[in-house]
Amino acid sequence: MAQAKLEVIDALRRTAKKLNEGNEYMWGHMGSCNCGNLVQEVTRRTKAEIHAYAMQGNGDWNEQINEYCGISRMPIDMLIHEMLTSGFTLEDMQNLEKLSDKQILMRLPAEKRYLRHNVKADVIVYLTEWANMLEEQLLENIKLPDFLQEEKKLVYA
Repeated sequence: MAQAKLEVIDALRRTAKKLNEGNEYMWGHMGSCNCGNLVQEVTRRTKAEIHAYAMQGNGDWNEQINEYCGISRMPIDMLIHEMLTSGFTLEDMQNLEKLSDKQILMRLPAEKRYLRHNVKADVIVYLTEWANMLEEQLLENIKLPDFLQEEKKLVYA
């Protein structure tokens, strides 16, 4: 699962917001599909650049992720590497393309768990819930000092 860090959460939320506000979405286009839209946000590359890089390899995102090589000079591998170094996993990208991460889906109401991978509105729901989940994980790990305890120490010292 992606790292629960601000940059990852922000990228997910920005992607969902842009899709909601009309960013181009086309599931069959490597630069404007589920992964393509998130890759645009993380790498700051255009949908045309992403698509052109992907067309130098074989298959859809799932197939190219399966063939990913961290030392390759293939442009698609460099994009995938950027995603990995920013906090996402290969499995995250595969799940995003199919909207299939069980942890994310189980957080949705039962009647909303059957998302269609090629429907923009469903992608927005998935990205938003993924960001919510990571944000909750991030907040769980933040430990604030017990100011009340510190105040008692000062009073009784």
